[in-house]
Amino acid sequence: MAAIRIEGAFTALVTPFTADGSAIDWDAYEKLVTAQLQGGVSGLVPCGTTGETPTLSDDEQRELVRRARAVVGDRLPLLVGTGSNDTAKSIKASKAALQAGADAVMIVMPYYNKPSQEGMRRHVELIARAVEAPIVLYNIPGRSVVSLAKDTLLGILDACPNVIAVKDATANVNFCQDVLQNAGDRVVVMSGDDPLTLPMMSVGARGVISVTSNLYPAQVSAVTADIQAGRWEDARAKHFALLPVHRALFCEPNPQPIKAALALKGRMNSAVRPPMVEASEKCRQTLERVMRDYEGS
Repeated sequence: MAAIRIEGAFTALVTPFTADGSAIDWDAYEKLVTAQLQGGVSGLVPCGTTGETPTLSDDEQRELVRRARAVVGDRLPLLVGTGSNDTAKSIKASKAALQAGADAVMIVMPYYNKPSQEGMRRHVELIARAVEAPIVLYNIPGRSVVSLAKDTLLGILDACPNVIAVKDATANVNFCQDVLQNAGDRVVVMSGDDPLTLPMMSVGARGVISVTSNLYPAQVSAVTADIQAGRWEDARAKHFALLPVHRALFCEPNPQPIKAALALKGRMNSAVRPPMVEASEKCRQTLERVMRDYEGS
């Protein structure tokens, strides 16, 4: 199993679509990946929540991974979202992503089914046994309803040595610090909420899987780099400057606002696939204002 460093700023990539949403805009996607590489991010996460994976076909998901790998070569790791609420499907998707060029896979806690803690543990263990690659768990109760408990995670770490990290999108710092207090360096925690990057890293998280870095890769990377170097005052100033942007990018369901923001920059159109809808005019006006203020500061 190849090693992968999960730290710094990983970008949860959007999936650009053609104007009617019927196909992927591959030119815009490859330019987005190139901009991330030039912006100095530490890694890329295609096929996650931000990438609208529930509405992507299996072929589209494989091609997103393949094209990202073709652009970045071996310069950046690819952590690919392959989890679902079907264990067998998650295994199949994980193997396909690895064949397409992924370095590691990210497994979300099963949504809609509403499994127990034992169900979540079993889900992860079955995937971990079937997939010979590093695995990052994704705990996002706001979308999946269920929340991975600290003790369940500790049990998974005992049973599954290829589970190396967790993306914490619980919207507070409690899970992060409880896990790190008990697991120590057995697992890496990455913030899954841009506004909580600095607070989570202050208690031991190693970085962020970011939505904002689609728009500002160098600036988000600078925050994590400053923290890693112990430049806390610099990191704090940069983090606070970005806070209005982070918040505006979640004023409506993700990825509607980030796609609108990228459209304002002329990098792609703002199309999303149903059941998502394009960002409202109010959201676009908010984004335009906060981006103007941030870039002018």
